Amino acid sequence: MSSTLKIVGSEEWCSFPSLQIPAIKARVDSGAKTSSIQANNIKLQYRDNEEWVSFEVNPIQENRSIAVKCKAKIHDKRTVKSSSGISEERYVIKVPLSIGDDTFEAEMTLANRDAMEFRMLLGREALNGRFMVNPSDVFLESNYTEEDIERKYKHLIKEKTGLKIALLASNPNLFSNKRIMEAGIARGHEMVFLNVEQAYMKFDAKEPQIRYRGGNVVDAFDAIIPRIKPAVTFYACALIRQFDSMGAYCLNSAEAITQSRDKLQATQLFTKHDIHIPITGFANSPLDTKDLIKMVNGAPLIIKLLESTQGKGVVLAETNKAAESVINAFKSVKTNILVQEFIKEANGQDIRCFVVNGKVVAAMQRQAEKGEFRANIHQGGSASKVKITAEERKLAVKAAKILGLPVAGVDIIRSNKGPLLLEVNSSPGLEGIENATGLDIANIMIEAVEKKLKFKRK
Repeated sequence: MSSTLKIVGSEEWCSFPSLQIPAIKARVDSGAKTSSIQANNIKLQYRDNEEWVSFEVNPIQENRSIAVKCKAKIHDKRTVKSSSGISEERYVIKVPLSIGDDTFEAEMTLANRDAMEFRMLLGREALNGRFMVNPSDVFLESNYTEEDIERKYKHLIKEKTGLKIALLASNPNLFSNKRIMEAGIARGHEMVFLNVEQAYMKFDAKEPQIRYRGGNVVDAFDAIIPRIKPAVTFYACALIRQFDSMGAYCLNSAEAITQSRDKLQATQLFTKHDIHIPITGFANSPLDTKDLIKMVNGAPLIIKLLESTQGKGVVLAETNKAAESVINAFKSVKTNILVQEFIKEANGQDIRCFVVNGKVVAAMQRQAEKGEFRANIHQGGSASKVKITAEERKLAVKAAKILGLPVAGVDIIRSNKGPLLLEVNSSPGLEGIENATGLDIANIMIEAVEKKLKFKRK
């Protein structure tokens, strides 16, 4: 029997005739039991009392401009453990799969593979009885050039819309930044990455300018999407104001970003507008430390640097004595801090709501790793999809509105007193929430820009 088996490499081009996918590169892995294909915007449908699923496949890695809309009957639902150790339920479809001259039915799980090197994984269930794998070689059945792929997907390449959008950030290789660039290109817009620190301004009533990298005048943009790291907030906000004065729409304004980054001002705005937060204290003199601790119900308590982000600069003091030492140490070096009650019943969990234009478009629950109180993904926390309550949804929308942020990541903690607001992020990351929910948040952000510009697709 084995002498009749064909040999495939560790990478092969595949196609799915019934899904209208003429070419997708697969990682061939006999160590993996189940095969999977990248899928976005997965939606359950019913046809004649049968469950079907609609989804989109971006068959070319790091290219969201080509999207194939697919529909298939659901064959099964399975709990699959990802390479990162997270278990999730996935839909399974059974469709014809072609490799070279061979076409056969194969089971494929629908999975978010954006962070993976390949859009498709071919496991041993599909290989058994058909192929042997030569791991030292690739593309033994068929191979395509970039020109071949372009020809195969020519009908799906979007026409240019004429909109020009700049992503103002620092690192073009960050997941969130790459996703926003891909989403804009996928919708036919001209996307330009601008490094905050390489742009500079000319202030002039008649001819204001922004120049880039030693003299190139930045052409007029229809919109700016700011993704600002804390270290460059002051300079980036000056750039955003300059773009605004030159007529570009800025998805988050400089004023809104500045307010969100000033944790003290933001906290005062929240309490002014009757938003419930953990009891928080702020003082200047070391003479007030003992009463400050008592004011937030004593230890354990949280101590936060005003400019903390991603969980950095946040300390849990487990005793009053430890809290006094940490608070006085920060004060001795003239560092501003907030002292906040510790919500024990949250058990290291919080909720991130992603708000766009006054709506919660996605929500995930973050769980701190064992021995850690911070649930931030950057601190080793894990994320999963969560259903939020009407009260939590209302809180998230109101918090973003108070700071004037069309796009915001709103962090909420569940307590015995109900949902409490932790903080609002003006440049929320996309990786954790897209992976946890399977939603295309970057596309939703581009749609928000189009709506504000009253852009109508031809």
